[in-house]
Amino acid sequence: QVQLVESGGGLVQAGGSLRLSCAASGRTFSSFAMGWFRQAPGKEREFVAADSWDGDTTDYADSVKGRFTISRDNAKNTVYLQMNSLKPEDTAVYYCAAEGPGATPDEYDYWGQGTQVTVSS
Repeated sequence: QVQLVESGGGLVQAGGSLRLSCAASGRTFSSFAMGWFRQAPGKEREFVAADSWDGDTTDYADSVKGRFTISRDNAKNTVYLQMNSLKPEDTAVYYCAAEGPGATPDEYDYWGQGTQVTVSS
């Protein structure tokens, strides 16, 4: 079993930045790939970013490329999502997920509880 806890969400103005964190426990963190997804009200959960178990390979949704960066610290069992140049359309609940890799929710076995990100215009 893997437990995931996200933090770092909040309210920010358009153009601002936030860094989300996802702390993992329960299994060797460095053995699995991680992903970030988001879900806005009335919409399906969508892929944001993912990385490989060693962090060497990353993938991003087109909508966030050049603005968001996924990274990890295996010593701290934590994956991060640095979000810059935020837009109102980035408003959503953000979830981290473990045991990918992949760009669809079905490819992940474990999920955090989510953290709200709200970007005001």
